[in-house]
Parts: sequence; C-alpha cells; structure tokens
Amino acid sequence: MTSEELRPLIKLWFSEDIREGDHTSLCCIPKDLQGCQQVLIKAEGILAGVEVAKEVVRYFDPDLRFEQILHDGDAITKGDIAFRVYGSELSLLQIERTMLNIMQLMSGIATTTYCYQSLIADTGCYVLDTRKTTPGLRYLEKEAVRIGGGRNHRIGLFDMILLKDNHVDFAGGITAALTGAQRYCREKNLNLKIEIETRNFDELREALATGIPDRVMLDNYTPEATREAVRIVREYEQQTGKKVETESSGGITIDTIRDYALAGVDFISVGALTHSFKALDMSFKAVK
Repeated sequence: MTSEELRPLIKLWFSEDIREGDHTSLCCIPKDLQGCQQVLIKAEGILAGVEVAKEVVRYFDPDLRFEQILHDGDAITKGDIAFRVYGSELSLLQIERTMLNIMQLMSGIATTTYCYQSLIADTGCYVLDTRKTTPGLRYLEKEAVRIGGGRNHRIGLFDMILLKDNHVDFAGGITAALTGAQRYCREKNLNLKIEIETRNFDELREALATGIPDRVMLDNYTPEATREAVRIVREYEQQTGKKVETESSGGITIDTIRDYALAGVDFISVGALTHSFKALDMSFKAVK
C-alpha cells in the first residue's frame, strides 16, 4: 500500500486506541522527555511490517527518527533488534501498541506462509492466500503473504472472476457459468482472468471443453485424484495449445501440502495463511 492509502487506516487505528488522550503516559511522563525505544524480537520467524511501522511513526510524529536495522522478509530469531526510534518519549509510548499489533500480525502471516512455501519450494508450486482476511486489513495481510514467499490470489471480487460451486449451481452448470462469464467480460470490455471450481473429473472435462477458463480449481480432490486431474489438463494443453493453470483447494494442511504439490498443480490455496496464523512475539522496549 502507498503512504496515501495507509494514512486513513493509521488514523483509524490511533482513533481507536488514543481518542482524547493517553492518560497513563500524560499523567507521569514530562512533555519534553526524549528517549529511544527498539523493537525486540522474541521468537523465530520472518519479519514483516517494517515499512508499515515507518508510516505509523511518520504519521504520528514527524519529528521521531527511525533507525532501521532489519528489513521486511528477513529471517529473525529471539534477541534480534528490528529497528530503533528516537524522540519524544510521549510519542514513543503512544505509538507502541498500534505499531506492534500490525508488525506482530504481518510477521505471523509471513512466518506461516514461509513454513508452507518452504515445504514445496523445490516443486515449482506456490502457496496462495484467499479472501479469508480481516476486514480493513486485507492489503496488509496479503502483503505479508508475499513477504513470506507466497503468492496472492485475487485481491477481492473486482479483479478476477472465480466461479465457485454456488455460482455454478445457480447459473445452471459449468458450461452456463463459463459462457456467462465470457460474455460478461466482452460486454463490459473487461480483461479479467476466469477461474472455475470443479468438484470431479466430469466437471473438469466439461470446463476444459468450453475453452474458456484460464485456471481450474480442483476442490477437495485427493492427491491421487489431483495427479489424474493435472494429467487431464496437460493433455488438453497439448491438444489445444492453450495454457490452463491448476489450483488445489479445500482443507489442505501443512502436513498434506507437499503431496498436492508433487501431484503437479501450479498453485495451492490455503486459507490458514491469514485466518489461523500465530502472531509473532515482539516488544518495543526503552533503550537506557
């Protein structure tokens, strides 16, 4: 996100936390007291959120000085120092929790993503995020996925067409859903990728027969069925010359992801990246 896009979010975060004032700090900290605090890493993982932290610091008090030590994407371990901030101690105390909350969230997602992606790095397959994100924080959570080595699926409902089971059922079937999507894009002059979810080999073959999808989702297939589905898609590609991406989805865990990657799919979508991660522990401590 750009600085301009972040500012409304940061304003909301501080309004939620401080409102009319940080009475705890104001009651005991002199207004002219200067200090330094540093982000201390307390667990092993992948660092994310440093660039957002810079914007938080700049927004709240432009007179604060940011000394960067580590960067987004760096591997970190307990005891590392990510950065230091110098200036008004009142400002440092007031930015602490908001800044840490974002960094802990983003670092947790980046670390979780790294754990998944590292298991399949040698296969050429990439782990994808989903739309199972925190409202208002989707862009930051998806940025954390990228920092952790994963790839982003669509950002929202606006930048890709993904025909899922409900769309297929309400539209009247695979062919009806795909032809409707193609017609819609032509009428609206939209250049959007079209993906469709398939639940079995019959739906997969019907989807391919239309010549429309750019990607097929293999939903709740077993690894063995996934291998056969990939064979069907590759055979179709050889016959037609049209590339069709493959994506596995549905209950895939860190214990099973490699089996799916070895089946030959291009992508594996995992909602857990952004809804079941553990925030990475860190603190913002005074430097004496």
